[in-house]
Amino acid sequence: MMKRVSFVALCVVALAVVLFSGESRTAEAVTCNPGELAPCSPALMSASPPSSACCSKLKAQQPCLCGYIKNPSLKQYVNSPNAKKVASTCGVPYPKC
Repeated sequence: MMKRVSFVALCVVALAVVLFSGESRTAEAVTCNPGELAPCSPALMSASPPSSACCSKLKAQQPCLCGYIKNPSLKQYVNSPNAKKVASTCGVPYPKC
């Protein structure tokens, strides 16, 4: 079961990297790349708490979250209950887009 979850998480990250390989920029000059959130995949796919690396990456990608929510390929992951719990645990306000 854990191997399957890890494989799914890896596929999600790989898909995100492929979809966003063109990298977009926000007003704060943050490079929006959902692949940067790879350290969060264990917490997003299970009930485990996010790592400090996850929280750091999530805070860095915070200006990009609305774009991820609006992306049909990423929406189901970013809008999941676990994603909201990870954001809350990391002290990142969940965006209202």
